[in-house]
Amino acid sequence: MAFKIITDSASDLPKEIIEKYQLHVIPTPVTINGTDYFDGKTIFPEQFYKIQAEGADIKTYHINQYMFHENFEPYAKAGDEVLYLCFSTGIAGTFNAANLAKEELQEEYPDFKITIIDTKCASMGFGLAVEKVLRMQANGAPKELIIEAAQYFCSHMEHIVTVETLEYLYKGGRLSKTSAVLGGVLDLKPIIEINQDGALVATEKIRGRHKSLKRCVELVGERGVELDKQIISVVHGNDPETCEKVCAMLEEKYHCHDIIRSWVGCAIGAHTGPGIIGIVFLNASEEKYAEYLK
Repeated sequence: MAFKIITDSASDLPKEIIEKYQLHVIPTPVTINGTDYFDGKTIFPEQFYKIQAEGADIKTYHINQYMFHENFEPYAKAGDEVLYLCFSTGIAGTFNAANLAKEELQEEYPDFKITIIDTKCASMGFGLAVEKVLRMQANGAPKELIIEAAQYFCSHMEHIVTVETLEYLYKGGRLSKTSAVLGGVLDLKPIIEINQDGALVATEKIRGRHKSLKRCVELVGERGVELDKQIISVVHGNDPETCEKVCAMLEEKYHCHDIIRSWVGCAIGAHTGPGIIGIVFLNASEEKYAEYLK
């Protein structure tokens, strides 16, 4: 019997981390021009943004109960215990579907143990939490402490996000036509965060791309704790150049030396479009778990 940590592709973890830990990542489905694809398995961000720019009809739906059953059952059969860090319920119905699959499997495999955490995070917000608990496991942390740490990291994760275009927020029903048109005319860029319920909310509107990025970096300083000690992440939607600029700003201003760069995948990119930039980091100390985070 083994203790396995798994996640889904909305975590946007880079390939090198997935490969390093041989991490099982359940792919998020995306429908493009009526055909189903699976994020990180049959479609990848570089391809996705190219297709999106060509005007394809793109829809997303969450991993369903059947898909979870397929992904969880091998662990139930093997007698393994599982910790699954899941995409926020404030954005998708992933958590509920995972629990339905859990209940179904436990009827067939009564001894199957699986802890499903609603991370209330998105993208590398829970990707970072996954990386941290994988590192703890590799350093010999007991499973009870790993589960506790996963909940701690998720509850103290900050997401500061801005987008380059309002087009996709409007298309996805997250912005009214009037707001989209007015925002385009005035070159307004929203600052988006994830609230306590795990939902995306716009908290500020800044005029111009450069100023919006600068404001994102300022907010990291206002919210972050021990930024020079923790690993943070900067994610982007097909804009590695801007990602590097933001990383340089964070390094210069807060001495952030450990920054994981990653792409925003299909699950979120479908609704935000290219040019999204997100910064994720902790608003509390991770000192309690430092022994296993080396």
